[in-house]
Amino acid sequence: MRREHLQWVVLIGIFGVVFAAAAVGGSFTGGSVGTWYPKLAKPAWTPPARVFSPAWTALYASMVVAAWLVWRRDGASVKPAAVLFAIQLVLNAGWPAVFFGLRQPGWAFAELAVLWLAIVATVAAFWRVSRPAGVLLLPYLAWTTFAGVLNFAIWRMNA
Repeated sequence: MRREHLQWVVLIGIFGVVFAAAAVGGSFTGGSVGTWYPKLAKPAWTPPARVFSPAWTALYASMVVAAWLVWRRDGASVKPAAVLFAIQLVLNAGWPAVFFGLRQPGWAFAELAVLWLAIVATVAAFWRVSRPAGVLLLPYLAWTTFAGVLNFAIWRMNA
């Protein structure tokens, strides 16, 4: 297979893996988002529910492009960056399982703290390989930071 064809195959593969992780996380959300979540006390600054899906879709798309930019580079730092990306992706899929699936905001906050650290490490690793890839992950880090603050507030308000 020619290199330019392989690049498209890999891009499609990364897309599939990232959005499969999103689907796994989303599978835990549906049962609680219409029943349990609306009953929780939430801070006044909680975004409306309609914001979350488009925001996450854009963030997952930027994650795909960032991972693809890293894959396209040669060098010893690509593999560690890919491993960190995979770790944060698993943690990303795990947060909805804990928050919505198990309905445990406190444990979800702890999981999200580990996810946040994994994202920071991934941003740093991507930045070393491809500065544009690192930049593409910054909105994801910012949104996850906001989600962590929101998760913490919900946990404390409902404890």
